[in-house]
Amino acid sequence: MCARAQSDPFSSLPGQAVAGNGSARAQTVDGIAARIEDDIITESEIRELGAFQQLVDGKSKTRAELINELADQWIVHGEAAAAKFPEPSATDLDRAYAELVKQFRSPDELQKRCVEADLTDEAVHRLLKQQLFLSHFIDYRFRPAAQVNDEQIQAYYRDEFAPQLKARGQAVPPVEDVEDTIREVLIQRAITDRATKWLDDTRQRLRIDVVSPGSTP
Repeated sequence: MCARAQSDPFSSLPGQAVAGNGSARAQTVDGIAARIEDDIITESEIRELGAFQQLVDGKSKTRAELINELADQWIVHGEAAAAKFPEPSATDLDRAYAELVKQFRSPDELQKRCVEADLTDEAVHRLLKQQLFLSHFIDYRFRPAAQVNDEQIQAYYRDEFAPQLKARGQAVPPVEDVEDTIREVLIQRAITDRATKWLDDTRQRLRIDVVSPGSTP
């Protein structure tokens, strides 16, 4: 996803147009979409990330949002590299790909959609790997501080969990039976909130120059 990184963070992933990988970049003539510090984000990275989002989510973010996301990946890449954070295992990647296949009627349908989106199978696996790397590192960095207490669990059960089940006409289990599930939901929320603030604050301190589409950098 980003020139350096990530979606990861990962400039180290093969096939990625990443700053810091001179040989890979030299093989591809590409437009510069943005400069971030001493690195770049390319137009092809924006197109590829947008196509991947369209494939997985059925919609893509705006160009500005995609650039921000790639910048976030660049940030995470730097942090992950410093921490020597490991890449996802082959087992994790196979599991993620299997989950992606389940979103379509068949593997052939997925392949058809990939062709329509101009995404190779290699690109899909690479982007999934980047996605896993990003989520794993964010969890590693922020989970220790994402503490949830009993009052928060009770409040979620009372104000969100139980009302949602009742609205669907489903029985509401005792809070004790779903406490662990609720705790993880709240931990994930806390992780997301902390990661979003960290990325927003860090991005504001970076020198990011966006190049207008069609402009000559």
